[in-house]
Amino acid sequence: MPNSSQNKHIAAIVFPFGSHQVPFLKLVIKLAQACPNVTFSFISTAKSNQTLFSRPNIPGNIKPFDVSDGIQEGQVLGTHPFERLNLFLQAGPENLQKGIDLAMKSTNQKVTCILANAFVTPSLIVAQNLNVPWIALWPPLSTSLSVHFYTNLIRQHFSADRNKSRSLDFLPGLSPIRLEDIPNDVVPCSDEEEQQFSKALASMGEVLPQARAVVLSFCEDLDLPLFVQDMKSKLQSMLYIGPLTFSPSDTNTDTDKDPSGCLPWLDKKGSRSVVYISFGTVVTPHQHELLEVSEALEASGFPFLWSLKDDQKSILPNGFVERTSTRGKIVSWAPQAQVLAHGSIGVFVTHCGNSSLIESMANGVPLICRPFFGDQGMTARLVEDIWKIGVKIQGGIFTKSGLIQCLNLILVEEEGKKIRENALKVKKTMQKASETGGKAEQDFKTLVEIISNP
Repeated sequence: MPNSSQNKHIAAIVFPFGSHQVPFLKLVIKLAQACPNVTFSFISTAKSNQTLFSRPNIPGNIKPFDVSDGIQEGQVLGTHPFERLNLFLQAGPENLQKGIDLAMKSTNQKVTCILANAFVTPSLIVAQNLNVPWIALWPPLSTSLSVHFYTNLIRQHFSADRNKSRSLDFLPGLSPIRLEDIPNDVVPCSDEEEQQFSKALASMGEVLPQARAVVLSFCEDLDLPLFVQDMKSKLQSMLYIGPLTFSPSDTNTDTDKDPSGCLPWLDKKGSRSVVYISFGTVVTPHQHELLEVSEALEASGFPFLWSLKDDQKSILPNGFVERTSTRGKIVSWAPQAQVLAHGSIGVFVTHCGNSSLIESMANGVPLICRPFFGDQGMTARLVEDIWKIGVKIQGGIFTKSGLIQCLNLILVEEEGKKIRENALKVKKTMQKASETGGKAEQDFKTLVEIISNP
């Protein structure tokens, strides 16, 4: 590292919700290892920091500092799924500044750069007040950037005509995407008051061009070329540093991280024969859909590994576990990266969360997609129509016949052979981008240079 990295102090501001926290911490750890002389102050809520910093092997030049979650003492939260997100964002730049003040007092160093999750838009105001560069990480699907840049244009297009099958062909590179695929925040289903989180997303077209760099956890060669060209024309710098949710070390066998014995069980199954089902930590499918999934698994005859939350197991049909015990395994949690890297996995039935997508692509595993919210619909569209590495559930919801049809298509039929070949090609593309001297390494070096010489 150049001597200029001395006395540099990066304030890393996380979005403390859902699956955003871990990839952000992974980025900060990677930067801290590359820049041992730089101080990193990790600013998040107390709950988030407590969870994240219980992990081993966090570099000593990263220190956590707590800020408010925006919830007042004694405040009773409602049932809106985004209420916590909205309250955190509403706490505004003043809340984030308190965390930075704590960090500067503790380290006796001025902050020289702010690295933030792009969703925490108040962090830009803090950076402007401190007169330091602002770098934004965009953790979701990279293509979803476009719809948040063009929110107003999309709303104008579909204000009168909400034909869900209409293409977004008026946006550069997004002709394969349809109205039904994009996040509900972009074109709300009702006229109810727009939430703070939705406002933050809708402001991306104004906010992100002010970033010194926008960091993407993906591979440029897999993105739509016209989309890449358009975004690069709007941003100061657009850096593809490769997947933050997956690294080859994640697939190392460690029995301590496999308490349910998934990997030894998979060892006894045939090559590319097992159906792996998981809907992540946030999504909870409707009861009737879980029943349809269980009936499809039982009727199909394929071996399966199902990561299913404990409180959902009572929904399964009476005797299902016993009847499928010779070819099925149900666990409350599975070491997903290791599971998807196992040679017995033939297909992944998923909600299309970004972490699950990346892990599947990195291991060349075809997908059966049942998107639920956010950018998951766009992901499913790209999986089926652009990368051609899987299929979307017909009608958008699980049915017994629909899932069986998808399983047979990928695992048995001739069309599935082509899908499997495409999945392996995508895997090779990701490997090439991440190898020494590849695009990801080059862009990461650029990011290191930016924080070292802001």
